[in-house]
Amino acid sequence: MMREEIVFGPIHSRRLGSSLGINLLPEKGKFCNFDCIYCECGWNKDGRGDRKLPDASMLRKALETKLSSCREAGIPIDSITFSGDGEPTLNPDFPEIIDITLELRDRYYPDAVVSVLSNATMLGREAVFEALKKVDNPILKLDAPTDELVSIINQPQGGYHVSDVVDGMMKFEGDFVLQTMFLKSKEFDSSEPGQLKLWMGIVRKVRPREIMVYTLDREAPAEGLEKFTVEEMKELVSPLMEEGFKVQIRG
Repeated sequence: MMREEIVFGPIHSRRLGSSLGINLLPEKGKFCNFDCIYCECGWNKDGRGDRKLPDASMLRKALETKLSSCREAGIPIDSITFSGDGEPTLNPDFPEIIDITLELRDRYYPDAVVSVLSNATMLGREAVFEALKKVDNPILKLDAPTDELVSIINQPQGGYHVSDVVDGMMKFEGDFVLQTMFLKSKEFDSSEPGQLKLWMGIVRKVRPREIMVYTLDREAPAEGLEKFTVEEMKELVSPLMEEGFKVQIRG
């Protein structure tokens, strides 16, 4: 499901309510340094027809137009959410765009939060990290606790190490949301005790203010993937909940 606008929605998000989406990636293509087997936007190879990224001035115009029209129409917006067709922090104007978004949010929808869904691969870039620190909800993905399993589930393009992502998350000092997809196939199982133990160890180390655990909800490009039930996921993360971690579970 490609988003063919810079600003789209608002749509109902199972995690964020009435969510106005921002796509900092090509309008008619996909641009990501992950190629996740569950991505609703499909495989990277199928989305390479358009490589043009919107810049800060394009975002300002599109977002101000949309926020103004939504306010005039009385349309509620709970979250202004950076998602789109790939990884938003890959856009070179990302830090400037965050400042523009916060400025326009304060003007038009001061009660809305700004959320960024990110795979956390760009946290080593200081400008990206500082921009993510400014938003209300930096939602950082970690689907697996080992490089080997990440290579199966997320298929990173280029170098990737879980340890680097953990180091980046540590810099938030707990003020971020951790997002993890639980799923299984013939090749792997997110609930495998060894993997689950390693993942919980990372959670205890980075200590996010909230954990979003979810499973397949839309059609995936890979075949043979199986989802978990809410009850199954609740049981899997129950040790963390008993320790006081705030966990949001979505089926």
